[in-house]
Amino acid sequence: MSRFRVLFKSTAVRLSALYILLFSLCAATLVFYVTAMSERLLSGQIRDAVQQEVNQVKRAYDIGGLNLLLRTMERRARQPGANLYIIAGPSGDILAGNVASVQPGVLGQAGWTELPFIYERYTDASNDPERRHLAIANIFMLDNGLRILVGRDLGEPERFRVLVRQALMLALAIMGLGALVIWFGIGRNALKRIDRMTDASRKIMAGDLSQRLPVGGSGDEFDRMSASLNAMLGRIEKLNEGLRQVSDNIAHDLKTPLTRLRNKAADALDNADSDGRRVALEGIIGESDQLIRTFNALLMISRVEAGSVAAEMTAVDLSTIVADTSELYEPVAEESGLALMAKIEPAVEVQGNRELIGQALFNLIDNALKYAAGCQGEPTVTLKLSHTQDAVMLAVADHGPGIPAQQRADVVKRFFRLDESRSKPGTGLGLALVEAVMELHGGRLELSDTDPDSANAKGLTVTMIFPMQKQ
Repeated sequence: MSRFRVLFKSTAVRLSALYILLFSLCAATLVFYVTAMSERLLSGQIRDAVQQEVNQVKRAYDIGGLNLLLRTMERRARQPGANLYIIAGPSGDILAGNVASVQPGVLGQAGWTELPFIYERYTDASNDPERRHLAIANIFMLDNGLRILVGRDLGEPERFRVLVRQALMLALAIMGLGALVIWFGIGRNALKRIDRMTDASRKIMAGDLSQRLPVGGSGDEFDRMSASLNAMLGRIEKLNEGLRQVSDNIAHDLKTPLTRLRNKAADALDNADSDGRRVALEGIIGESDQLIRTFNALLMISRVEAGSVAAEMTAVDLSTIVADTSELYEPVAEESGLALMAKIEPAVEVQGNRELIGQALFNLIDNALKYAAGCQGEPTVTLKLSHTQDAVMLAVADHGPGIPAQQRADVVKRFFRLDESRSKPGTGLGLALVEAVMELHGGRLELSDTDPDSANAKGLTVTMIFPMQKQ
């Protein structure tokens, strides 16, 4: 019983029950409507047939008088399935016909009988329990006072009416039973799916964020809801994983600069020489600036991943941003012994945040200049902006040492650095910020070799792929 109580708490089951109730009401109404229309149609057909008989009997009387009338009625009364024929005197006594007796009062009035009347046939046995029959009739009077009754037995139409009603009721019962079975099956199936979703939800609430709600593949509302929730769970899992990584990496990566900061502060405190103390304090300021940049980058990534800047999306001229950034970094590239080239398609627009896109591009160029400087590869960093019908590609390519394919999924994580010795400046947050910016813009980040055939300096090409802005 508890299973049924749970079943009836399901919205799908309740909606199915309401549907069955409304369907049953409509079907019952249809049954009674069809039955009533059938009765009306049969009654009309019977009356038309009787009226035709009356007209023919009257015509026979008009043509041949009483003699032809009697012969006509006698001939018609002997035919299979004949109508009812009675000739009665002025007092209502039956003089001739194929009917033994009729309900009292029937022959006392002319015209159609208002209600079906009871009559008995000559062929009925006295002990026959069904010897009383129902009929309707049209009665008219002759000039000599005789009364002529032409009627129709209602047994066959009544049986047909009962048969129609029984067939309709049986069909209604079968449909109701089928609907009940289907309803139970739908409710049970829905309950099973909800139970599976509940089990998965309990595991998720217990801390296993790798669990996902089941998707049956039918594409119904349950699948759509599960897909949406699974996407949300994936996002939550990724954010939690990022939070754990940040906690671990902060403890690892910030311990060294904080230790250096403390040591330089101690040196400044112990150093009596003003010039030495000034140098120590400048080192402290430099370390502090690096820490501030690290925390600013973390805050920026958190802000982007939280989607707090999503409302600031506008149409951005990407061509202008790339051109301005290229012009800004040309002197920096020259100081590093590199050439910065830009291949820009004009008037390329995307829907996005200008500040974040610019920051992501700064990070990519800064990385390219830092790792390509002094390498054996071609001393050129290339910016390339192009687009297709569906996407906009902004690529930053260098000819430095590149990144092994097996590590490309890791370099977009926070604080991950290929330089494990931390000898080069940086926070390990540059590509993590770019990845977050691309996710916010509905795009993706791709890393590939610039010179895949090179033996040593394969280089690295980082491509930001934006969805094309819809017109």
